[in-house]
Amino acid sequence: FYANKFKEDGLTGGHVIMLGSGNDEAAILALNTYPNGLQVGGGINDTNAKKYIDAGASHVIVTSFIFHDGALDMERLQSLIQAVGKEHIVIDLSCRKKNGKWFVVTDKWTRFSDFEVNGESISFIEQYCDELLIHAVDVEGKRSGMQEELVKDLTNWTSIPTTYAGGVRSLD
Repeated sequence: FYANKFKEDGLTGGHVIMLGSGNDEAAILALNTYPNGLQVGGGINDTNAKKYIDAGASHVIVTSFIFHDGALDMERLQSLIQAVGKEHIVIDLSCRKKNGKWFVVTDKWTRFSDFEVNGESISFIEQYCDELLIHAVDVEGKRSGMQEELVKDLTNWTSIPTTYAGGVRSLD
């Protein structure tokens, strides 16, 4: 339904997120409904990413696969790039603040990685993807307000299309 609605309205970049197992068939159906209009995430890796691009995803969204054992795994990132090309990759940097600095968190937002999110690391990671997705995990889904400090920093740090997610309270 939503893939068709996005298609009818000409909205691109919507996210199809597979939370948990058993969502593959529904995701493929949505991607087939609106080819090159939707992005897909949730369990994406170098062995399944091409399947979703071939099914119609414009991009695959990835976090946990490339942030492995608490660190950015460049071998995995390179393998993903070889599978689908950087032009089809959205890197999700799910951020949580620790000691006054932003870090990527993984494993359902419970484990801090050693990847600090700042101007230098954003400049580095942008070389390996087409877009960024930034989650402020402490406010995501709570409608308690955005992490305005992070949003302001992102305006200075990012140079590619970037989506911020987390804490929006209202359209105002």
